[in-house]
Formats: sequence, C-alpha cells, structure tokens
Amino acid sequence: MNKSKVYFTDLRAPVGTSQLTKLQRLIRSAGIGEIDMEKKLVAIKLHFGEPGNLTYLRPNYAKAVADVVKELGGVPFLTDCNTLYPGRRKNALEHIESAYENGFSPFSTGCQVIIGDGLRGNDDVEVPVAGGEYVEKAKIGRAIMDADVFISLSHFKGHEQTGFGGALKNIGMGCGSRRGKMEQHSGGKPVVKQKRCAGCRQCIKQCGQDAISYDGGKAFIDQEKCVGCGRCIVVCNFDAIFNPNDCACEQLNRKMAEYAKAVVDGRPQFHISLVIDVSPYCDCHGDNDMAILPDVGMFASFDPVALDQACVDACLRQQPIPGSLLDDRMHEEGFHDLHDHFRNVTPECEWESCLAHGEKIGLGSRTYELIRV
Repeated sequence: MNKSKVYFTDLRAPVGTSQLTKLQRLIRSAGIGEIDMEKKLVAIKLHFGEPGNLTYLRPNYAKAVADVVKELGGVPFLTDCNTLYPGRRKNALEHIESAYENGFSPFSTGCQVIIGDGLRGNDDVEVPVAGGEYVEKAKIGRAIMDADVFISLSHFKGHEQTGFGGALKNIGMGCGSRRGKMEQHSGGKPVVKQKRCAGCRQCIKQCGQDAISYDGGKAFIDQEKCVGCGRCIVVCNFDAIFNPNDCACEQLNRKMAEYAKAVVDGRPQFHISLVIDVSPYCDCHGDNDMAILPDVGMFASFDPVALDQACVDACLRQQPIPGSLLDDRMHEEGFHDLHDHFRNVTPECEWESCLAHGEKIGLGSRTYELIRV
C-alpha cells in the first residue's frame, strides 16, 4: 500500500508571523486547493466544547480554515451534532448557545454555525457503510451529508473511552446523530429510569414498534418489541431513557471507524488536527485538567487514518508534563508501564483497534510519509 502524505508544522511563530498564518500555509501545502470548492457548501466539522471546558480549539483556528475555503470559492459553515448525554449541547438551541458562548459565531469566524442533526438530534440520514462489519447503515446528521465538501478540524487529546480523540472520533462519533451515537456506544436496547420519567408521552409518539406503554404515569419499554432505534432517547427532555449496554472499547472503536467511513465516502474531504492542549479527557466535559503532554504542532492530510497515526506517534515521542494526571499515574504505587501515554492515563482503554479497522475497511492507511512545512 502506498504511503499517505501527512503534512506537519510546528508552533514556532517568530515576530512577524503567527500560528494562524502557519495553519493556512500548512493546509495549502497539503493540497486543500486541489478540491473544487467553487460555490460548494463546505462543512467544517469541529467540537465547540462543552461550556466550562477550556481546551477546545479556539475559534480563531476555525476562522483561518474558513477564510481559505472562501478564498477557494467555497461557502463554509461550522457544524457538529447533538450529544447523547445530558449537558448543554443535546439540542440545537442549547448547542448553538454553547458555541456562541465559547466564541464560535458568524461574527468571530465569518461563517454560520449549523447543528448537523437538527433541533432534537433526530434529523439524520441513514448512510450505508461499504465494507462495514458492525454497522449496516450509519445515522449521520443530515446537514453534514448535504454538504458538498467535508473538512474535519480536530483537537487531538486523550479520551476516557477511545484512548484518544482525533480525526476519526471527530468524524465518526461527532457526525453521528443522537441515535447514531447510541448505536456506536451501545449494543442493546434502552430502558427507562422511572424516577426521572415525567410522563410527557413524547417517547410513545416516536416509537414505531408500539414498544412503549405507560403504567402509573411512567413509561415502560417492552424489550421484545423494541428494535433499539434510539428515537425515544432523542425526544426525552428529562434524560429518563438511556441504554445500559455499553459496548466494549474495541467494538466502540470499530463502529466509530465505520461511521467515519460513511461520512467521507465518495465525496471531497480534507482533515486537520491540532496537537495542542493535550488534555487527558474529552472536550465534552464541562471542565478540563491540565495538559499531559507538551504542545506538538499542526497536521493535515487527505487521509484521516494516516493523520491520526501521525498525531499519536508524535505524542508518544513526548515526555509527560510533570504534575499532570499522566505523571501522577506513572508515580502511583504498583504502576505498570504500557509504553503508551494515553493507555497509561486510562489502562482499560485502547486506540489501535480504531485505526486498524479503519485501514481494513478502506478508510485510509496507517503507513504515512511526514512532510514538514
């Protein structure tokens, strides 16, 4: 298999230059101009950050990418899909407010913010996964699939379930609608937390299997009738419906790779990852710990698998930051060194299955050539 090209630039910015101009030079060198963007709708997929978290990518980076898209004749918009878990990004109104609060607005970035899976997270498209082994049809936010060109802009950091969060997580998990996220995370069917159920009957209106009934004003899901579509989870405003059947880490990672393939297959794509503020956990938290590794730089590629591989390789060459969670873990009594910074933070997780499966199904290659800009 031919090596994929991954372009890299460090974060040095002598007087007269800036990291933003370096980012623009990077993506131009990596070939973003080869994509025909003239009058095309261009989705820039990123994570707006849960309010309270301070490690999400600054809006300035999004503007730098959007400005290049506009120079190439494209019409960019910033996008993400609603979250499955409780928080301030589980419906489009709260999600947009969160994005604005964290600095992502048409005024600061020069383009609109559109939530990919609609008001309640159920505006999705079922997209076949070519070569998929776990997912027959991925549930992807409609606005993302309606775009002509897809660009991912990822903050590379640790993650408590997938080892690290990079391009494939930003694309696969991030572009899944709320029921798509449930499909990736879970292997079973939802149940109702009776104490939280308000008896609003919104879930029963969405169920196409007649699987939901009410007893004493509380919802109940018949597991034999339920097909696990997740639409009841989407419409519940009280977080009373959830899926207790979490997937094992490896299965979650492989499903995520298949979702990523569904998003990018058959259309122009480009991917950017910034290895800065490498926090131990996801930007979905309403808080953040200090970075576990030094800032490394900015990477870009047409191949998201190669991009993730290059970023993790660069991280594994770094020394842990003293006083960080990673450093604390490594000084705990009985510590067993896994020779992997991300697994040393969360030993029960791993990341390699995602990249290996992505390569297997034709999403990209783990073999790459690193080109310094």
